Amino acid sequence: MAITASIGFPRMGPRRELKRMVEQFWQGKIEEDELMARAAELRRLRWQVQKDHGVTWMVANDFSFYDHVLDAACLFQVVPDRFQGLAANSLQQYFAMARGTQDATALEMTKWFDTNYHYLVPELKPDQVFTLGVNKPLNEYLEAKALGFDTVPQLIGPITFLKLSKVVGAKADALALLPSLIPAYQAWLASLHEAGVAWVQLDEPALVLDLSDAERQAFVDAYAALAKADRPNILVATYFGSLGDNLATALELPVEGLHLDLVRGSDALRHVHALGWPKGRRLSLGVIDGRNVWRADLDTAFAHLEQGVHLAGAEHVMVAPSCSLLHVPWDVELETDMDPEIRSWLAFALQKLDEMELLRRALDEGRQACEAELEANRSLLASRRGSARLNREDVRARLEDAKTWDLNRQSPHAVRKEKQQARFNLPLLPTTTIGSFPQTQAVRDARAKWRKGEWSADQYEAYLRGEIKRWIDLQEEIGLDVLVHGEFERTDMVEYFGEMLDGFVFTKHGWVQSYGSRCVKPPIIFGDVARPEAMTVRWSTYAQSLTDKPVKGMLTGPVTILQWSFVRDDIPRAETCRQIALAIRDEVLDLEAAGIGMIQIDEPALREGLPLRRAEWQAYLDWAVECFRIASSGVRDETQIHTHMCYAEFHDIMPAIQAMDADVISIETSRSHMELLRAFEDFRYENDIGPGVYDIHSPRVPSVEEMVQLLRRAAEVIRPEQLWVNPDCGLKTRGEPETVAALRNMVSAAQEMRASLSQPVR
Repeated sequence: MAITASIGFPRMGPRRELKRMVEQFWQGKIEEDELMARAAELRRLRWQVQKDHGVTWMVANDFSFYDHVLDAACLFQVVPDRFQGLAANSLQQYFAMARGTQDATALEMTKWFDTNYHYLVPELKPDQVFTLGVNKPLNEYLEAKALGFDTVPQLIGPITFLKLSKVVGAKADALALLPSLIPAYQAWLASLHEAGVAWVQLDEPALVLDLSDAERQAFVDAYAALAKADRPNILVATYFGSLGDNLATALELPVEGLHLDLVRGSDALRHVHALGWPKGRRLSLGVIDGRNVWRADLDTAFAHLEQGVHLAGAEHVMVAPSCSLLHVPWDVELETDMDPEIRSWLAFALQKLDEMELLRRALDEGRQACEAELEANRSLLASRRGSARLNREDVRARLEDAKTWDLNRQSPHAVRKEKQQARFNLPLLPTTTIGSFPQTQAVRDARAKWRKGEWSADQYEAYLRGEIKRWIDLQEEIGLDVLVHGEFERTDMVEYFGEMLDGFVFTKHGWVQSYGSRCVKPPIIFGDVARPEAMTVRWSTYAQSLTDKPVKGMLTGPVTILQWSFVRDDIPRAETCRQIALAIRDEVLDLEAAGIGMIQIDEPALREGLPLRRAEWQAYLDWAVECFRIASSGVRDETQIHTHMCYAEFHDIMPAIQAMDADVISIETSRSHMELLRAFEDFRYENDIGPGVYDIHSPRVPSVEEMVQLLRRAAEVIRPEQLWVNPDCGLKTRGEPETVAALRNMVSAAQEMRASLSQPVR
């Protein structure tokens, strides 16, 4: 008989219970004992709902207080020296690594493959020693067993762990540390074997990447060594793409099971058939999309499963999602206010479990036993495809017309820069922020009162205007050169715009973890996108009316809106992105016409959207850059276009960043200590750039000296006349006192740096 598998499940809970308990612990409102008790109850709930929905393969250790890669680092005692003074294996040390302290910067953070989930980058020494620490995977397995749940301990695999880590203080390949790491994995596997664990799941999404021959050999060597240990059976889970030329390597591994993502690698079974499936090996088939929210085409999924049965035998097949369900919300049935027709098209985590269980029944009992449910699925898919709500002729016609537009700015950047400097008269190293200011409890309370009807629209708008004025005054007093209105009217940088665009629908409980306790509610794009009316002009013009200094108009770019939404799957992603770009272009031109001279079009997700295989990069970059230029190229030379990107490696996409032709780009660099800036040196980037000088994901307030040091490093790479001074990212999640203190230090650092640059060379 086939089994239903959940290779990972949402952590936060149906109503973000994990977020609340962790933040209360950080704030000192609950003690560690209460945090642990509430976390145990949430883990019990997660296992119970999976069991109730027919899951027989569910994992232990997919729960995390912050990040699963950080958990793996702690399991193997990979703790940088700056955190060694804290109690070993304590929550204090764990959260210090994640968030930093006043005396120690946090671990670097970046995107988990091509998702919007952020992981913490383990820091390794060239002579790193790996030892087995507190055995969280085993402890959670035993916890589940005591509650009556049969689980499978799960952990990131050794090759993916090393490929996602960095060696500090040396230009060394982390994979060179594999011989040191393998004994720690062997010890971990032995501990599970001794406890009676039958199966373990090792996640190796790195197998979907472009790998060198040496990296493929590293997989072979690593798993050959693990096979020799006293151990449970191993299932290697791959996801986020097709294995392609790494399939033969995956099939060669001496393991008892392999998971394949058939949503993003639909041709995988054809290639498996050509190479041959190892007899007796378990085959986990990811036939349900773990990264999007649409009901599955169950006929197509069933056809894949039948192929799998032909290859491996029904008793060895697992019906699974393509990847962990971490990337989708908990339960669509919580969305009682959503349009019923659109809701019927959606499947969140619990509904995906039901789809998998239905497919398992069809495999075991025969298709006819489930024909009524399969026919209902066909009717549902047909109703969505045929809905008049999806397609708009006016949007399609405008897209055709846009193909004839010149998407270049009127003049080259050097010419524009002279005109912009004449208009704004900015000092060397102008200071600004990325856009948002703290969304305090008072701001959230005001929004809640308005939404509940306790405040009128006029009362709420008056409150927001008061906050904008207070922060404009505060920015002037701090001494910032370019101001922002603070975005107090916005819940989220994507959701806010989606709420005012046609073609989007929203959830109330569709939360997805982004990093740590930070959750987002991705909009759902169900139809063609258009802008009915201006979205930001009144807030930006009001803020500009309060000051003589320039105030940036703040927009989210088309690629980021696309990437951070659940996107329709019936048309190409590029087409949806172009539709969004046209809507943002209209907003840009309206802001310019209203007198806003600086407009920031944030694209933090541009690098995130890059396909995992290099052969697919150029096609993506071509349409991603085109979409940015659709949005930004219609303005006059005197209007300064900014963009912002964060937590990404830029070396390989510098030509695309230059082709975007933004006047100013701001990027995250503080957690990497300006390492990311080397890409701009190697490429000789010509436009202006603001490398972040302090990390906004940490509550610590960096000193003036620390930021001056970072600016000096930046000035070694980028000409001072190109440099801007800003934080890494928006300040929405920070507290007000720390924000003000950090910005004061940032302005002082810029002033000190200007003074040093003005001194004559002796």
